[in-house]
Amino acid sequence: MSGAAPARASGWRGALAAFAAPSAWTMFFFGFASGLPFLLVGVTLAYWLREGGIELRNITMIASAGLAYSFKFLWAPLVDRWRLPLLGRLGLRRGWLMLALLCVGAGLLAMAQVTPEQLGPFIALTLIVAFAGATLDIAVDAYRVEIAPPEAQGALVATYSLGYRIALIVSGALALVLADHVAWSSVYRVMALCTLIPIVACLLAREPDVVRVRVVGWVAGLKEGVVEPFADVFRRFGGRVAFALLLFILGMKISDQALVGGIIGPFYLDQGFSKTEIAAVTKVYGIWVGIAGVFLGGLAVARWGVHWPLFAAIALGAASNLLYLALIGANGDLALLTLVISGENLAQGFLGTTAVAYMSALVNTRYTATQYALFSSLIMLPGKLLGFFSGAIVEAGQGYAGYFVLSAVIALPAMLLFFWLRPRVTLAGQREASSDER
Repeated sequence: MSGAAPARASGWRGALAAFAAPSAWTMFFFGFASGLPFLLVGVTLAYWLREGGIELRNITMIASAGLAYSFKFLWAPLVDRWRLPLLGRLGLRRGWLMLALLCVGAGLLAMAQVTPEQLGPFIALTLIVAFAGATLDIAVDAYRVEIAPPEAQGALVATYSLGYRIALIVSGALALVLADHVAWSSVYRVMALCTLIPIVACLLAREPDVVRVRVVGWVAGLKEGVVEPFADVFRRFGGRVAFALLLFILGMKISDQALVGGIIGPFYLDQGFSKTEIAAVTKVYGIWVGIAGVFLGGLAVARWGVHWPLFAAIALGAASNLLYLALIGANGDLALLTLVISGENLAQGFLGTTAVAYMSALVNTRYTATQYALFSSLIMLPGKLLGFFSGAIVEAGQGYAGYFVLSAVIALPAMLLFFWLRPRVTLAGQREASSDER
């Protein structure tokens, strides 16, 4: 698990070799670690709170602790610069990984011990776990960017996503099944034990070989850790290009994120599907189709580089939203639902991998954690805002059809920006395969 980063090779052999590298499968375990706490402070937690007799308005507020993930760029400079005492012996990245993992595991155990009956302390523990989970995300993303060259990032993102999605099944579907047979406190103890797997992986992994810039004094440290990561983006690309690049990042996944909010559940119910059918097709089958899309994206990036697979992914991701038009009036047609979910999840899995690989190639490894945390926060924001207003858009007379068309068309500015940015942005370690390469 601690082997060297994948060597560069050409053609399909090189693409497949990237998946066989030890660093790729290290990312599988780190992806599992990142995915584990996400639902346990959100959707899964809401079930426990509801069964505990907590009022609905309080449930939605408490289960919103996951908003910490949207603001992780605020403390990313600390993760980027401060080598921890004691745990810092593992290295800057693995030290933070270990601290976050220990805090998640201990926090889940404490939640199991306190239970919602002691609501005040329970909420505080939930926030601690959410904060630790977001910090874990920062450290894992920084580790991934630094452990392998840009052309290997597609494979690393794919194996990371596989681990992440398996963790979602464990902390979502498996947790709910267990809760039908044992107390919720026992379920959370089991989830805490699951953190032992990535803890072992962290101990066996190697630290990225990156030369760190050392500064003396608080003022210099503040400038290097907080100001410079953001100034560096505009300095490297130039003001006009950097601004366009940030707009492009904002628009890359807007179609994907527009369906993540509360609109899609009521849509399924309105088309005559039962909750059991929705869960089986979208939450179980759909996850595995999404994993297939993730691996296809990883192969495409490893084989052809980042640029053209990303453009294809943005186009396919937007077009896949139009598949939902076929479900309007479906009257519970399960085969049609399965077909639509297959196309949409495959496209969005492909888009997820290529988008992450692109953002990873934009990062200056001097400020890895801070810059990537900024990019990953920006890419989620517009779609979530659109999803927030999705119900109002549907009720305003546009209907579901109008909203799905809007969610697809709104990706066009990003597609146009792609062509403007293509000759103006040089990615780190850029390597485009020639058209005759086999």
